[in-house]
Amino acid sequence: MEPHPYYPIGVDIVGYKPNDRPLVLILGYFSLGVTAVLASALIVARYLRPSISCGDLFNVLWFTLSGALHCGFEGYLVTHHAQIAGSQNVLAQLWKEYSKSDSRYLTADGFVTSIETITVVVWGPLCLLVAYLTIVDHPLRHPLQIIASVAHLYGATLYYATSLFEQYVHGVSHSRPEPLYFLAYFVLMNLPWIVVPAFLIRQSLAAISGAFRVVNHINAQKKFR
Repeated sequence: MEPHPYYPIGVDIVGYKPNDRPLVLILGYFSLGVTAVLASALIVARYLRPSISCGDLFNVLWFTLSGALHCGFEGYLVTHHAQIAGSQNVLAQLWKEYSKSDSRYLTADGFVTSIETITVVVWGPLCLLVAYLTIVDHPLRHPLQIIASVAHLYGATLYYATSLFEQYVHGVSHSRPEPLYFLAYFVLMNLPWIVVPAFLIRQSLAAISGAFRVVNHINAQKKFR
C-alpha cells in the first residue's frame, strides 16, 4: 500500500496515490474557478437589477459561491468518493489536499458522506435559488435565506463538533497537527459558514420583523377609520 500523509497514523486510504501537481497549481485552478463564479454572478446581478445595493450584492455573491461549491466541488466528492484517493483529476487533488485536515473525506466516513449528500442535493440548489430571489428582490428571499443559513450554521457546527469530539474524547485526530492543515484548512476555511450565516439570519429576521410591524401598523390604522 502506498504510504500517505493522513491522520490518524495508519488509517486505511484505499488506492491512494500522491498528487502529481504542485499545491500552488491546484490552488490556482481553484482560485480561477471561484473568480469565474463570482464574476458571472456579479455580471448577472448587475444586468438583471442595475440598482442592486452593495448589501444585496454581497448576499448574491455569497449564495452563488456556496451553491456552486455545494453542487460542483462537493458534488464531485459525493459522486466519486470511492475513487478520489487514487485520482489525479484536479478536483480530486483538491480534496486530497484538503483531507490532510480531515481524512474522513477519503475514508467514506458515514457522517461526512451523509451530510455532504444532503448539502449537494438540497442546500446547493437552495443557495442558487436564494441568490436569484435576492437579485429580483422576491418576497420569498428572506424566509429561504433563513432556511439556507440555518442549514449552513447547523452543518458547520456539527462538522466541527464531530471532529473535535473524536479528537478530545476518543483521542483520534483526523487532522495533521501542522498549523496549515488544522488552523488554516480545518478552522479558517470552514469558519465563514458559521459567521456569514449568523449575520444573514439576523438580517432576515430584522427584515421580516420590520415587514410585520408595517402590516400591523396599517391594520391598526384601518380599525380606527
